[in-house]
Amino acid sequence: MGRQQQETLGVRPRAAREPSRRRRNVAALVASNALAGVGVAVGAAVSALLTERLGGTSVAGVAQAVGVLAAAVAAIPLARLAARRGRRTALGLGYGAAAVGALVIVLSAVLGSLLVQLAGIALFGLANAATLQSRFAAADDAPAETRGRTMSVVVWATTVGSVLGPNLSAPGDALGRRLGVPELAGPFLLALVALLAAAAVVAALYRGPARADAPDPAVAVVPATSRQAIGWARRHPVTRFALVMPACAHAVMIVVMVMTPLHMQHEGMTLELVGLVISLHILGMFALSPVFGWLADRVGGVRTAAVGTGLLAVALALGATAALADGGAAGAHAGHAADGGAPTEVLTAVALLVLGLGWSASVIGASALLASVVEPHVRVPLQGVSDAAMNYAGAAAAAAAGTVLAWGGFGAVNGVAALVLLPALAMLLLARRSAAAG
Repeated sequence: MGRQQQETLGVRPRAAREPSRRRRNVAALVASNALAGVGVAVGAAVSALLTERLGGTSVAGVAQAVGVLAAAVAAIPLARLAARRGRRTALGLGYGAAAVGALVIVLSAVLGSLLVQLAGIALFGLANAATLQSRFAAADDAPAETRGRTMSVVVWATTVGSVLGPNLSAPGDALGRRLGVPELAGPFLLALVALLAAAAVVAALYRGPARADAPDPAVAVVPATSRQAIGWARRHPVTRFALVMPACAHAVMIVVMVMTPLHMQHEGMTLELVGLVISLHILGMFALSPVFGWLADRVGGVRTAAVGTGLLAVALALGATAALADGGAAGAHAGHAADGGAPTEVLTAVALLVLGLGWSASVIGASALLASVVEPHVRVPLQGVSDAAMNYAGAAAAAAAGTVLAWGGFGAVNGVAALVLLPALAMLLLARRSAAAG
């Protein structure tokens, strides 16, 4: 049947159906990412409080560490599953397992068991692994000229969860009490619903490639192992940089972000101001991601990640300046620079905003490079390695941050973060040299 006959009979030609199918796939990923973000955020807002209630203050931070490590451990198996069975299976399993984790956490509150709660948090952490993979799912089917923007729109959807999730904790707790579950368990009932909805959206609406007769582009006939993929990346400087950059950027972001509230409280700043600064930071991480996606499409992933590296360096310089100003103002007017310069609250807020922007540009630029790897047997395994490295680096940074702050203050935190950024800078120079050589 010819094109004219198809149109006469009301049948859309395959070429005309492809953009519509692609838009539906992206919409499904955006919706599932937003729902999962709500679920993760509403649970994360109270997980440490529930852990403290079940196990005491000394283990209150364990919950976050378990969740991050679980996401790191799950990243490579989920990527392997995506390479063999497709993204829909991997994403659905990740969100579904996280929903089971939310239910286990509610059960732990009923039983009063810390061990059961930690097991639930480990499963709950798979939502983060699936959310990270979803940006690559968007890139699988995107044209090369819009790949960065497509990925960044899915990343942007996380903003919804970051904003709505914590604000649903109190209503979730009230709902839980009406349903008879213990205090602080109710938010995980909302998380359960949100994560099940995310899994359902992926199962019902995500269809992989735009061409109905094509295989899922994430599926490789014989996918490489993670070790083989890393070996391949070592021989390709641009891909090697794309693996190192997100891990370094994530570690830099985590080590500064998690210590900023403590630093601000030590300097006598209010909880309201702390909340505002962290909100600005999250805004920087996600709200402008489409801008960096557009930039990656226009100038390339290497240059976009280079912009991110520069922004991270600026953020660390601002943070160190704020720390010095705080020290100089100790005997003067608290919270203001001793030399009459900008208030340290402003310096800290701008530093955290720029830190979020640097993280966004670095991760999106590097992700665009990984999504563009031409060898299908290593592309998805490399993406899993990248996500795992990000989470491992974040966990290590969070574990070390408190010691660094106690040792040398907020200035030392920013100084150590600058050292963490150096490997990415070295890889960036090698990647630019390789790209220039063709």
